[in-house]
Amino acid sequence: MKIPIRLLIFVYLVAALAAFAQPPASAPQQTHPETTPAGQPPQPVADSPAAVAPPANVKQPDRASAYYHFQLGHMYEEMVATSGRAEFASEAVAEYKAALQADPTSPYLASALAELYARTGDIRQAVVESQNALSRDPENLDAHRLLGRIYLRSVGDLQGGIQGSTPADSEAVLHLAIQEYEQIVRLDPSSVEDCLLLGRLYRLNNETGKAETQFRAAVKLQPSSEDAVTTLALLYNEEGDASRALDILQSVPEPDRTPRIDSVLGYSYEQKKDYTHAIEAYRKAVELDKDNLDAVRGLAQNLLNDNQVDAALDQYKAIAVGDPQDAQTLLHIAEIYRRDGQFDKAVDTLNRTQAIAPDSMEVEYNRVVIEEAVGKYDEATKQLEEMLQRTEKANGAYSAFERNNRAIFLERLGTVYRDQNKTEQAVAAFRRMIALGDDSAVRGYQQIIEAYRDGKNWPEATSVAREAVAKIPNDRGLQMVLAGQEADSGEADAAIGRVQAMLKGNPADDREVWIALAQMYSRLRRYPAAENALAKAMEASTKQEEKDYVNFIAGSIYERQKKYDEAESYFRKVLATDPKNATALNYLGYMLADRGTRLEEALSLIRRAVALEPQNGAYLDSLGWVEFKMGKYDLAEASLHKAVDRIDNDPTVHEHLGDVYQKTNRLKLAVTQWERSLEEWKKTIPAEVDASDVAKVQKKLDGAKVKLAKEENSIAK
Repeated sequence: MKIPIRLLIFVYLVAALAAFAQPPASAPQQTHPETTPAGQPPQPVADSPAAVAPPANVKQPDRASAYYHFQLGHMYEEMVATSGRAEFASEAVAEYKAALQADPTSPYLASALAELYARTGDIRQAVVESQNALSRDPENLDAHRLLGRIYLRSVGDLQGGIQGSTPADSEAVLHLAIQEYEQIVRLDPSSVEDCLLLGRLYRLNNETGKAETQFRAAVKLQPSSEDAVTTLALLYNEEGDASRALDILQSVPEPDRTPRIDSVLGYSYEQKKDYTHAIEAYRKAVELDKDNLDAVRGLAQNLLNDNQVDAALDQYKAIAVGDPQDAQTLLHIAEIYRRDGQFDKAVDTLNRTQAIAPDSMEVEYNRVVIEEAVGKYDEATKQLEEMLQRTEKANGAYSAFERNNRAIFLERLGTVYRDQNKTEQAVAAFRRMIALGDDSAVRGYQQIIEAYRDGKNWPEATSVAREAVAKIPNDRGLQMVLAGQEADSGEADAAIGRVQAMLKGNPADDREVWIALAQMYSRLRRYPAAENALAKAMEASTKQEEKDYVNFIAGSIYERQKKYDEAESYFRKVLATDPKNATALNYLGYMLADRGTRLEEALSLIRRAVALEPQNGAYLDSLGWVEFKMGKYDLAEASLHKAVDRIDNDPTVHEHLGDVYQKTNRLKLAVTQWERSLEEWKKTIPAEVDASDVAKVQKKLDGAKVKLAKEENSIAK
């Protein structure tokens, strides 16, 4: 096949940059070595096209002359290799041409001349001679291989951005490479390497089905081939079929598995979120090759996924020693320190990372997260706004990667504003996410609804939920959020009916629906129905993090019913598998403190939660409450003041601060706090109000007012 001169020029420019991997010049390739005497050019075999007797008007080949010129050309070729002198290359070309003129029917001589051009960097002529050889003998495997190698190298370099090249050039050369390797595989179907190369070219051309066929052919030829097995498995993983990937990898007997096979096995388990088996596979890969840092990275990531944080940190530290320039590993270490509440160590690690990657936005973003965690809201806001400004495009044309980054920055910005009770600023940031579309729009709507709920603007939260469902009607999560809002607003039965209609009878699809129903039933105080729905959700939960979430909700449902022993058992189940779950630590600690039970343990649990999230208002309230229960009133007052700063509209926090003032004989201040508590209860929707809690505050307030009145009367007399 002839190719356009424009592409020939591109191929020449690309391939002239570097030599191709070739057999040594002293050992020319032979098409049929088993039929060729040593030291002579190979003769065509009987059934090849070149072996057919030429027509009468065609000059008979002079094989003696061809052999003479071939030997001279071969000698000059060796001199090029040993001396590097270009003039010997010209002599070699001249002798090979003379040999080919003496025997124009020889496919070997034609491909040898093309190979010589390729070795000496004249790629354009190599292509021309290869095509000439194929015009004489379309079955010339050597010529197909040479063209295949040239086009293959050119594909990579053109895609790398050769000046003046276009996507059309790259696509055209890719098709040429595919055509050549199709012929190569047809002529030599036993080559594992060629099957894999053709499959990769198909994959590059988005012909997944054809790629799979070639990869499977390679596995059939050599079932334990590391390249064949892992390439096919990775293709299945890319298609989202980790189960087939595992089948292929596990077909290799365990003693024959290489570190790479074990690593891809670990990766495939990771895609199924089977972290236990992923860890096991990566450990085997590391045992087989302790210097394989990629396997160590996989092991560290899956330990982290499995909440084995300390073990993950050890592995990441080992990677940092082996590869001190690995910025991503340092980011993981910083994240672990931050999640563990070790903010100083996290900042130090980020400083090291920034020295390696000074322009990394990941480093900047992680600094923002730490600043938010320690209450440096102004710094966090300023940095996020700068990051958004730097990445903004006037035309709004963002790539998928850029859209995702902007969504992350905007979501964090809105969260920082929400942490400061700046609801409108938070909503404005989340609104900007909606314009990005897709999942970003869904998350933006969900965050706006939560911001309005936090601000106790229930009508606005419901209005936005309806807007979200109207704009994105096919998102089931948004439909459940709207149903929850409507149930809280007095439309319970209709809302529950719509959510029940989402059940499909498929555990994987129904799990989130059962959880939504359990939470709705719980808020409506329909506890048996909530417990039943949660049991269904647990049946559908296969991963540990899914079970932890269901167990936490179960604990909260039993606590609302004042079934404290059952609630405690569920919270402890969560902490058994995730000991740094701040929400469970706080909930269990507060439940113990509120009942005046095991206060030292309650204090320890809550302190652990606060260490993980030091600016969390609910956790600070719990800390102040347990300190109050222990008679540590000064500490309690300080903690509760911090809590009020974080969640000023929470009636419970104001009640607790009022109790501290009462105990420290500041009754007027106590009255002010209890009055504020009752005001906040009035703003709260019925689903979140416990009448006994309100009555308790009212009783304290009434008693305090009576006492104050008596004191004032006594003073007046």
